[in-house]
Amino acid sequence: MFMSICFVSFVFLFFLGWACCFCGVYFIMSDLVYFIDWSVVALNGSSVVMTFLFDWMSLLFMGFVFIISSLVILYSDDYMFGDLNIFRFILLVLMFVVSMMFLIISPNMISILLGWDGLGLVSYLLVIYYQNVSSYGAGMLTVLSNRIGDVALLMVIAWMINFGSWSFVYYLDFLSGSVEMGLISVLVVLAAMTSSAQIPFSSWLPAAMAAPTPVSALVHSSTLVTAGVYLLIRFSPSFGFWLNVFLLLVSGLTMFMAGLGANFEYDLSSIIALSTLSQLGLMIMTISIGLSGLAFFHLLTHALFKALLFMCAGGVIHSMGDSQDIRFMGGLSVCMPFTSSCLMVSNFALCGMPFLSGFYSSDFILEMFSMSYVNTFGFFLLFLSTGLTVCYSFRLFYFVMCGDFNYVSSHSMAETGYNMVVGMVGLLVMSVFGGSSLMWLICPTPSVICLPYYLSFLTLLVIILGGWVGYVLAGFVFGDDLFSVFFYSTTSFSGSMWYMPFLSTYSVSFWPLELGYSATSVFDSGWMEYFGGQGVYWVFFNFSSVNQWFQYNGLSVFLGFFVMWVFILLFIFVY
Repeated sequence: MFMSICFVSFVFLFFLGWACCFCGVYFIMSDLVYFIDWSVVALNGSSVVMTFLFDWMSLLFMGFVFIISSLVILYSDDYMFGDLNIFRFILLVLMFVVSMMFLIISPNMISILLGWDGLGLVSYLLVIYYQNVSSYGAGMLTVLSNRIGDVALLMVIAWMINFGSWSFVYYLDFLSGSVEMGLISVLVVLAAMTSSAQIPFSSWLPAAMAAPTPVSALVHSSTLVTAGVYLLIRFSPSFGFWLNVFLLLVSGLTMFMAGLGANFEYDLSSIIALSTLSQLGLMIMTISIGLSGLAFFHLLTHALFKALLFMCAGGVIHSMGDSQDIRFMGGLSVCMPFTSSCLMVSNFALCGMPFLSGFYSSDFILEMFSMSYVNTFGFFLLFLSTGLTVCYSFRLFYFVMCGDFNYVSSHSMAETGYNMVVGMVGLLVMSVFGGSSLMWLICPTPSVICLPYYLSFLTLLVIILGGWVGYVLAGFVFGDDLFSVFFYSTTSFSGSMWYMPFLSTYSVSFWPLELGYSATSVFDSGWMEYFGGQGVYWVFFNFSSVNQWFQYNGLSVFLGFFVMWVFILLFIFVY
């Protein structure tokens, strides 16, 4: 039963994904856009109509999501082997994919909100899949961060009532530059910043690594985190100048912060999660300078090699007995040659190694960025962050692949299972050939980029310097003269995502908990208690004690009162 649902889901999604990709190629060649109106309910002259938008962008993105999710489900068959709840896990992943489909093919804000809420809810269920305290905390941080985006989309829906329709595609060009569309654009940017984990909402993305590794491969490549980028691509024609400047600043700082933090990180999953955050910043920077088509190109290529990178990391963690510390690794190319090869291909694609999938999009972005009218600060952030990307990639290569095996014994290390290998091979082929194929499809006309020689060689120089610095950092000898010991405050600030996890958790929870403690001390345990519940209790307790004394001493009390009344009467008669 468990094997069948994985295999059936894999076959169905895989062939459906390739069908969507071929339809997307046909739509590009024929320059087609289809709107399909489906009347869901028609009653008494009123109808509820759901609209679907099919163009080359939505079809290609759907195809990539289907293909990657199919390979992830096949990979999960071995990775989650022995899990008693595998059936529920696969159903949750399928619900995740369906929610993403609603988001991709909907030009209507209502159905976009339906897909957005579905992504948030299912992501929460998947993050808390391993039921422990850290998973619960990560799940709450994830779902509450994404609730801000839900509120922004609800405000967009409320504001679009003024237009007569919730289908935003009809108004992007017509109302571009107006106050109404400006407000809607600001709210859409806020929603996208929460979903794509831009500053100051960045802390939930590494926390969501509490989910199983197949979920991380799906979330970080083509579903939840890319939903915000896809929404920005759709709404980009309506963005004004100052909104683009704001996006450029925020995404550049996010890219720099993630690249810097990954160089101080020793957890394998956290390094890859921070690399996702850095690439999301690169995509949004590309949108902010008006190159939304190029951002979509990088979105697709990034989905391929990032899913492969997470699959390889999951195989390594699985074989090492769930140990994620890269300092315990080393020499894995001898123990796990195939997994190590796939890991390095995806890692070099992340760096922009020539003729891998990441090269065609990231190098294109850097050169187009050099040709655009961008301020010096944004230009500096982009190229410095690119160097940091290569730096932590080479650092990861040094720790994982070079030297001796640093764990207990390398005899227990073995390659991953058959289904995991098939899933990785599929993404390996696409990571090598996907970038060139997409370049021929999306950019059929050659783009001539004319740059001075120093700008042309700047990308290559930054990559070489980043690789050299990463190798030097990884080769430091551990001792008393560590940089992190002498500059502890700088290291802790850079390695903790600029204290954003503390701001997202401690700052949010500190004041309500402090207020609750004060209220408890003053009202429940303070003066209110003595004048309220406890005071009333003691009054009735004393009254009942007196009454009980009367009950127990009836005869003596009667005689006492009799004697007292006799003395009173004698006193009256005498005087």
